[in-house]
Amino acid sequence: MPETVAPEFVALQQAVAGRYSLERELGRGGMGVVFLARDVALDRLVAIKLLPPALAARPGLRDRFLREARTAAKLSHPNIVPIHAVEEAGDLVFFVMGFVDGESLGERLRARGALTPHDAARMLQEVAWALGYAHGRGVVHRDVKPDNVMLERSSGRAIVMDFGIAGAAGGAAEAFGTAQYVSPEQANGDPVDGRSDLYSLGIVAFLALTGKLPFEAEDAPGLLAMHITKPAPAVLAVSPGLPRKLAQAVDRCLAKSPADRFPDGESLAESVAQSVERPRELPAAVRVWMTRNTQPTVAHLVFVPFVTAPALGMGIAMIYRGGPFMVLGGLGAILVGIGGAFGITALYRLVETRRLVRAGYGLEDMRLALRLHAQRRREELAVEFDREPPLPARMVRWATIAAGTTTFFSFATILITNGARPWVPAFFFSSAVLGAGAILQTFFPGQRLTRDGRAELRSRFWNSKFGRWFEKISRFRLKKRAVPAELTYRPTEMAIGLAADALFESLPKDQRKELKELPSVLERLQHDAALMRKTVDELNGALAGLGDQSDAGRSSALAGDAPESGLADVRAKLCADLTLKRDEAARRLASAVTSLETVRLSLLRLKAGTGTLSELTADLTAARSLTDAMGFAAEGRAEVEALLRAPRTSKARLSPGDQPSRA
Repeated sequence: MPETVAPEFVALQQAVAGRYSLERELGRGGMGVVFLARDVALDRLVAIKLLPPALAARPGLRDRFLREARTAAKLSHPNIVPIHAVEEAGDLVFFVMGFVDGESLGERLRARGALTPHDAARMLQEVAWALGYAHGRGVVHRDVKPDNVMLERSSGRAIVMDFGIAGAAGGAAEAFGTAQYVSPEQANGDPVDGRSDLYSLGIVAFLALTGKLPFEAEDAPGLLAMHITKPAPAVLAVSPGLPRKLAQAVDRCLAKSPADRFPDGESLAESVAQSVERPRELPAAVRVWMTRNTQPTVAHLVFVPFVTAPALGMGIAMIYRGGPFMVLGGLGAILVGIGGAFGITALYRLVETRRLVRAGYGLEDMRLALRLHAQRRREELAVEFDREPPLPARMVRWATIAAGTTTFFSFATILITNGARPWVPAFFFSSAVLGAGAILQTFFPGQRLTRDGRAELRSRFWNSKFGRWFEKISRFRLKKRAVPAELTYRPTEMAIGLAADALFESLPKDQRKELKELPSVLERLQHDAALMRKTVDELNGALAGLGDQSDAGRSSALAGDAPESGLADVRAKLCADLTLKRDEAARRLASAVTSLETVRLSLLRLKAGTGTLSELTADLTAARSLTDAMGFAAEGRAEVEALLRAPRTSKARLSPGDQPSRA
């Protein structure tokens, strides 16, 4: 217990003695003080929220607090903090609720910044479920904000607190909730329903995704005025890399009119569920292989400083001394040092890959794991480095690039001139600057990072023929391949392509030689199919957003709003263009998958002895022609991107005379 005990602590402990044992204060605000306590009978931790004595002395407020708390106590949902008891004890009014071991969303955002799209989508969906459940029972939260959303430490589950309590204060100012998250109708003092909570949740989601609030003002009245009159910025305009469907769901929550928002929390949760692809859990053996392939080993830590570094130093010294034989010997020492480092790395990777293969996993699992890891790293970097770096970091980057260039040219000059002495100091000085700059850039990048270079490089290696050779070497003398207990997910085009790859590798050497172009054609078909699938998904998301907006536009037009009818025409044209592009991409996706399937079946027939090499060659020629055509389609992505941006700027396409006037 703290040295200075609040008077509320002592008074409440006396009132609940024998039933609850108070441990410490968890926090306090204008609407109450929260204490951590232990339920004596059930031996569990609980949280007790006490209405401040000054407010409890007001009879009307006291009665309303009790009524609202008892209403909220009837709610039973996995994403709502349960209220176990609502009690009065003399001048004290309090309720006992479940204790959530974790941190609030507000604490999480203040400590570590914006959430990843997947984590934000999960939070948004779970809070929407909770709100939808409460709204269906006549309870409106009225103060949805990050500090009222708890994130459970063990599971990451989002749990909503203070249902029905925030609006219990009764005073005009307090009834507004928190100004940053208040809905337009709430700011106007109009009657509110569940859609008001969805607006507030949209503000929370905007902050969780971008790290910024949509509205900023110097005081509460200014914020309220902005909520009432100013349209919220599009989420994608603030953070362009977010999933389109998720951004559209948040934008719809932030509509000024309740009629233009989701009708209920369940509809919002359903929309969010379709917006972000859930990360697929990889088998434990694949995760171990991934981890060991991204960490330095003891062999590296021993070999590099004690073998590679001395070999490089000796090589440079020999070159510096001059003479043909010394230069050749120095170059040999440098090659031994560099080759040894690569050799020990390759040997370690080979051992780990062999262990994974013995567990029953193959090249397709490695490729998928690395691709998912690269995608996850891009998502994380987009959150971590979402703004331009400061000038000092950029200057360090420029100095590092200059030092690297100087190091290369000075070393080349030393080799060419047999160790010209004036260049040796330049080499060592630029090398030192290069090393220091590289270390600083690790902690303070001088540019916005959107990709993890090492993750992308590993993915490219295992998707190349060298990766295929490496995996084949790791299988040496492994007679049987175990069947894994669980398999990783593969997109359709990848599953077909990998099956065709396996059939190709099982062919005799002379047939593989005649079909040497087949692996590259299969890889191009897979890439093109994946690109078309992504295009179809993006265009479907854009069409869904336009459909939502068109519904709102039609309702406004029916109400006699002429400018909105003009806007509806623009949206109809956009919808037609997007539909045309979507259908075209869907046809190309089907063609690519069909071509992959045709090649796979031809390989099956060839292996079974029912097909011929000439038939397979003809199918391969057709597939190559298709990849050429798909290449032209891929070049049209710029046009698709322009169309995808259009739904966010459709209003800007109207002439100034068509814009609605504002009174």
